[in-house]
Amino acid sequence: MRDGIEASLTVAAPVRDYVQETRVGFWFLGTLTWEKQVVEVALKDLQRLLPDPGQRFATILDAGCGQGRAFHVLKRRLKPTRLIGVDADPHGIAAARAEAARRHIHVELLENDCARIPLADASVDLVFCHQTLHHLVRQEETLKEFRRVLKPGGMLMLAESTRAYIYSWVIRLLFRHPMETQRSAPEYLELVRRAGFEFDPENVSYPYLWWSRARDFGLLERWGIRKPLPIGQREETLVNLVARKPK
Repeated sequence: MRDGIEASLTVAAPVRDYVQETRVGFWFLGTLTWEKQVVEVALKDLQRLLPDPGQRFATILDAGCGQGRAFHVLKRRLKPTRLIGVDADPHGIAAARAEAARRHIHVELLENDCARIPLADASVDLVFCHQTLHHLVRQEETLKEFRRVLKPGGMLMLAESTRAYIYSWVIRLLFRHPMETQRSAPEYLELVRRAGFEFDPENVSYPYLWWSRARDFGLLERWGIRKPLPIGQREETLVNLVARKPK
């Protein structure tokens, strides 16, 4: 521990129910581009979907924290007093520790599968789950675990890439995922409802960002060759959701 930086690490027999990322994927998930163009954009939209967009959360769990590139964004935008990161990849956890030290952020790091989180019941105010579920095999168990650790009335911020994007050629080429567990946007919403969470239509958004449209990256629309399809007439590539645990 140096310069007052604290990043504690708890190891609790992780269950490896995830697909190991490629070298290219691991590198990209640690870049400033990932932080600014993906994490920050998603959190800004998710914050807008909150019933109270200005709400602050004392304890935040970054579920599937990876290399910790969301820590700084979460601290700046939501101002938690306690920040916890959990991830099953020991290489990601090591990078997250370094990131926390570099940014002078105190974070508790748990090397564990998201379906078995070593936290007490009702101990977290908000779970931030950004681009994590589609990496996991045990999605149902993970959402139930999120519900368990959340306090009554606590919030789940979920941002996910859908089956349409994960099945695209560019993602298949550069990244690795459990292909049999991929879902459409409606299927993710139903999965969250079945886990016991509540949300309304105004708590859901469908970003249609250029980088998620692997067929042409939105170039045909930017060049005026094709008009953008509205929601309901296109296959969604991303879904953002804020859901609450009932009180």
